[in-house]
Amino acid sequence: MGGILKTMNKPKIIAYLKPSCGWSNGVRAVLKKYDLPYEDRDIINDPAQRQEMIEKSGQMLSPCVEIGGRMLADISGEEVEAYLLANKLVAPNERAPDAPTNQPCADEMPRGTGIQFVQK
Repeated sequence: MGGILKTMNKPKIIAYLKPSCGWSNGVRAVLKKYDLPYEDRDIINDPAQRQEMIEKSGQMLSPCVEIGGRMLADISGEEVEAYLLANKLVAPNERAPDAPTNQPCADEMPRGTGIQFVQK
């Protein structure tokens, strides 16, 4: 780029997230990867934030991310990144996110039965 810094207009972002959750951490990782400022709204410890998320998104699942006034409901970090790139809100970069961008919360992971050994 010859030393020219290309600055893009950064949209206002409000992220309705759980304090610790794979999906929520994936959204945070993507926003950090692109150096996007955002409001991190805690929907677990602040009932008013959860209620606002439900009213704005029309549903109860999280994460929900509002980007420039557009609500993306029940979304993964991977999907947030795809939306940002598709709408040219960010330029592609090679930085790796600091957390998996498409992983459920630990309490939502599929539970396998595993291998059972029976002693006879």
